Amino acid sequence: MGSGVMEPIEFWKMSGSGNDFILIDNRDGQVKNEDMEPLVQRACRRRESVGADGAIFVVESDQYDFGWRFFNADGGEVEMCGNGGRCVSRFAYLKGIAKPKMTFATLAGPVSAEVNGRVVKVLMPRPGKPSMDLGVDYQPGWRSCDFINTGVPHVVIGIEELSIHPVKEQGRSIRYHSLFSPEGTNANFMRRVGPSELEIRTYERGVEDETLACGTGAIACALVASIREKVSPPVRVKTRGGEELTIHFKRENGSFEEVCLEGNTSIIYQAHLHQEAV
Repeated sequence: MGSGVMEPIEFWKMSGSGNDFILIDNRDGQVKNEDMEPLVQRACRRRESVGADGAIFVVESDQYDFGWRFFNADGGEVEMCGNGGRCVSRFAYLKGIAKPKMTFATLAGPVSAEVNGRVVKVLMPRPGKPSMDLGVDYQPGWRSCDFINTGVPHVVIGIEELSIHPVKEQGRSIRYHSLFSPEGTNANFMRRVGPSELEIRTYERGVEDETLACGTGAIACALVASIREKVSPPVRVKTRGGEELTIHFKRENGSFEEVCLEGNTSIIYQAHLHQEAV
């Protein structure tokens, strides 16, 4: 932040199936564009500040109900975050910014959502074409390795045993693999546990660690599993945090349409961020 005195910033702390976020209504421009990255880097530090996987600024939009700017905990701005999209939708509804059915602007394109109590269903941007059987050296425990962009890039690795898998170590090696340089990728480890049920664990770039959930990662796993594991929608995805996300989609002519992410959101608290915390 700049060297001047910062007025306290009102924020909400929310969680989407284990992904936690700082949400700020910034339609008045209280936080300047150049101050967003350093504020996020400091406010997202656990034990020293609020602590979160990322931060979301709600901004004005000429075309839609509102716009957002989404930053990972390292201060890097990214196109999309599924669980963040669900949290910001409920935030916007409860703050009177939008009605229960809304559309908001992201770097990945417009996103539509519907709020029904704590449950939020988000219609995601159309995913990219999957790349199956990536040409990378398989690491211990891998059965498959595929790629798809679901708003942000995701590698999906099929494994047999999830609970003891070294997600952080192998996830980091994939995240920084030269094949995905320089932007990097997220890495998901997936196991099918039923006809339409998956368990996953995700290493997220920007957080640089395993997270309790990842919405776009859950979508990536469901879409890849529909090809490789023959699962049928809606696909239930159990996250590392124990909560369940539901992925809806249609598969037509080799592409995916009407991809939706559905699950619970939680309001953790509302407070003010002071200069000493950033």
